[in-house]
Amino acid sequence: MTANEDQEMELEALRSIYEGDECFKEISPVSFQFRVGDLEDTKAFILDISWPDTYPETAPQISLDAFFNNRISAETKQLILSKLEPQVEASLGSAMMYTLFEWAKENQEELMENHRPVVTAVQALTSNTEVTTPSAAKKREKKEQLTKAQKRRMINRTDNKGELPRGWNWVDVIKQLSKTGGKDDD
Repeated sequence: MTANEDQEMELEALRSIYEGDECFKEISPVSFQFRVGDLEDTKAFILDISWPDTYPETAPQISLDAFFNNRISAETKQLILSKLEPQVEASLGSAMMYTLFEWAKENQEELMENHRPVVTAVQALTSNTEVTTPSAAKKREKKEQLTKAQKRRMINRTDNKGELPRGWNWVDVIKQLSKTGGKDDD
């Protein structure tokens, strides 16, 4: 089989295995992302893998440069890549994506054991604004939004001073008496 046929077969297999899996993302037919760990997990990371033309005879290009990985230190990224390298070497010449993804999932704790979240300037700014947001929310109360028709009805019911006329919510006395019946004096 040629490299392209191997790639097509592996691509079909990956699509069927990870169909509906939110951790797997196909960027293009030769480029993929796989998230190891839950979104909320501080030790989660994304593997960015691209196939060269001669894949699987040559190693895929593995990167941890996704924006999601910004909180991971360069040392931890290097450790992950160095531990994935023997897995890639062992699988050269055959389909290896599923094997790599599953190995990374199983060894996530070991790969991220020295992980200390990196605080970036953006994270520092957003954490400062989150602290002030609740007090700002207390100051501004949301006004009830009225439609144009509701505003028009409100204006039509009021006089020129914006006040409702006397008795606007009274029940029509005659209508009420006709429903309940009056007291007969016999």
